[in-house]
Amino acid sequence: MEPTTITLHSDYNLGAVDPRVFGGFMEHLGRCIYEGLFDPGKEGTDEDGFCVKPVEALKRLKMTAMRYPGGNFVSGYHWMDGVGPRDKRPTRRDMAWQSIETNHFGTDEYIALCRKMDWTPMITVNLGTGPPEEARNWVEYCNCPTGTAYADMRKLNGSKDPYDVALWCLGNEMDGPWQIGHVPADQYAIRAQQAAKMMQDTDQKIELVVCGSSNISIPTYMDWDRKVLEYLGDLSDYISLHRYVGNRDEDTPDFLAITNSIDQQIEDTAAVCRFVQAKRRSKKPVYLCFDEWNVWYREGGSGEGKFAPHLLEEVYNLEDALVVAGFLNSFIRHADVLKIANIAQIVNVIAPILTRGKDVLIQSIFYPLEMYARRREGLSLQPVISGPSYEGKTNGEVTVIDASAILNEDALNVFATNRSVNEHSELTIILSDRPISKLVDGDLLTGSSPKAANSYEQPNVVKSVPISGVTIEEGKALVTLPPMSVAAITFGL
Repeated sequence: MEPTTITLHSDYNLGAVDPRVFGGFMEHLGRCIYEGLFDPGKEGTDEDGFCVKPVEALKRLKMTAMRYPGGNFVSGYHWMDGVGPRDKRPTRRDMAWQSIETNHFGTDEYIALCRKMDWTPMITVNLGTGPPEEARNWVEYCNCPTGTAYADMRKLNGSKDPYDVALWCLGNEMDGPWQIGHVPADQYAIRAQQAAKMMQDTDQKIELVVCGSSNISIPTYMDWDRKVLEYLGDLSDYISLHRYVGNRDEDTPDFLAITNSIDQQIEDTAAVCRFVQAKRRSKKPVYLCFDEWNVWYREGGSGEGKFAPHLLEEVYNLEDALVVAGFLNSFIRHADVLKIANIAQIVNVIAPILTRGKDVLIQSIFYPLEMYARRREGLSLQPVISGPSYEGKTNGEVTVIDASAILNEDALNVFATNRSVNEHSELTIILSDRPISKLVDGDLLTGSSPKAANSYEQPNVVKSVPISGVTIEEGKALVTLPPMSVAAITFGL
């Protein structure tokens, strides 16, 4: 294969990479929470009921903003069901996933887990079946000093001090006919505006995420976003994007070219935000919040009226890990507009970690998340990639090498994926205005085939290892990438 050159320059940057781009998502779905994160009284849990091994594994990912409690679940969820003495909380049937919900995990347990993990709380309110005032009351419960009804309820439940939840999502996927309480854009906008006004009047410091288009194939794509943003005006700080992708046609090169479509979705949404800002003659930009994303196409199903059913427990392989790296590269390349992102989800349900009793399995997609999180601080640099390309059947032409870069003072972090199924790639990395002086460290993820995957019996089939094959010559870095690989490398300048 012909070599590839990645050219960078310190002045061609898109601003700081927001650490909240490395967030996660936990929903009352399947075994994400119960049996995954929270199982009080069971072996392998701590004094607060949290599952020790999954929690310890998640700490390696250094996640930031943690979205909760949904997802489709939230459109039928009433937060007061999940506070107070656990033995007094009602058991409900969740209509979204047809499962039984005990409500033993709720707001206070979620905040306790966020504090244990150093996560930024990010709560989604119910605008499907819940009135706007219910969302306002939740803000009071979480954020207001004692002396009023819902703040005093929080004190009674064990926390005198406010939780100071800064990020709030105004519903979930309200553009989707599958969503409980789905309405057209103009009607959702009225609900969202009413909730936003009361929520911000309760706590003026909070930031709000309004529902954008939930996928690119929905008929209202971008028209929904425009209508909602025009109506809410400056009440919204972010607009959400969701995206799940998969290799349904068993076409690995095309699947790996999905980055074209991810880039386009981000740029479409940013364009609508700019259009509405200009039309309204507003000085306030609306930024993007990619608060659900992942590979998901194999597992589905209904809970069939069960508690903590095995749902959406996707087994991930090497090509899935490369696509997850592609999402992260796209997020870094759009640091000027994209400020929050949450991989869906974190344990068992379309997740980097699976559990079976006391055992934890680290999946292939865990490793790019870990590799990037170690090197996420700094300015996003615009990469110019010169090298071989190919045409994906549905996703168009892409370079064989997909890349992003972050400059952190005297360190340059470069992330590169070799999408070739069978050829090594020789890569030259140039920072035009500063010489690269040394290799600090690097991680490489690859495997024997695109379908290689970890299992409980063979947990290390796909695993990151220290990188080799890197040299520095005349201020440039030379890297050899194996086929189907992801590299995350830190250079000294």
